[in-house]
Amino acid sequence: MNKLRVGVVGVGHIGTNHARLYAGVENGEFTAIYDTDGAKAEQVAREFGTTAASSLKDFAARIDAASIATPTSSHFVVARELLEAGKHLLIEKPIAEKTADASALAELAAKRQLVLQVGHVERFNPVLGALEERLTRPRFIEAHRLSPYPNRGTDIGVVLDLMIHDLEIILHLVRSPVETIDAVGVPVLSRGEDIANARLRFENGCVANVTSSRISPERMRKIRVFQEDAYLSLDYQTQTGDIYRRSATGINREDVAIEPGEPLKRQLAAFIECAATGRAPKVSGLEATAALELAVEITRRIDSQR
Repeated sequence: MNKLRVGVVGVGHIGTNHARLYAGVENGEFTAIYDTDGAKAEQVAREFGTTAASSLKDFAARIDAASIATPTSSHFVVARELLEAGKHLLIEKPIAEKTADASALAELAAKRQLVLQVGHVERFNPVLGALEERLTRPRFIEAHRLSPYPNRGTDIGVVLDLMIHDLEIILHLVRSPVETIDAVGVPVLSRGEDIANARLRFENGCVANVTSSRISPERMRKIRVFQEDAYLSLDYQTQTGDIYRRSATGINREDVAIEPGEPLKRQLAAFIECAATGRAPKVSGLEATAALELAVEITRRIDSQR
């Protein structure tokens, strides 16, 4: 059986990481790169032993499945052309700028029986697997995602840039409709908000408090989950965690055993497997659209306060 031919559209910071990992995958063949910056595409292609396509049409002829790591504003147009050409896709988050475009991509992929996976990479972090194994009924969730300002332009605010990771995970863990949203955000170095907080109340009574910043002097990616029998504190960045349980003598702390692994590598391997077998991805277009809808509503509420 021939290996699945894989490629990358857009080789900026994120796309170059996809290329690095595709160059070493065992269950796929890295056959093409495409970027509107031809010189950059040629450079990355040489570095990772593949071919720089001359156009998106040329790229499509060289691959069976592809990562789209272009600016968010171009996701819909690029993805639609590749889906119409019969290609399986992994689209970096957020799936699109508009929820209508996200839904249209999900519908097109389903119609063509193609895999559409979205790059919510924390779903492949071993920390999340450890949390899911111990999860019962979450009552309160607190998530922090902080980073310094990126050394690159960004076309979206911090809610769509960073917070959306935690929103997708929280929707996955809680599995209940959102009842109320309180949100605040402040632009500092960008047109959109650079720091934001959202407090979400779900119909099942769970409350989530989510903070994201891209103007922090430190990096932090943590989630804390409180449930009736335990409190779990997990660090996505260091892939470590603790669990605190009530006992007859007080509160006991236990280390959470986590087998470390590179989330992006795991994500790409899973995408290739899904594309080759037709298995449903962890984060399909539907889950990604739900996260986008929530992120867009939070952004709308922040913008309405200006």
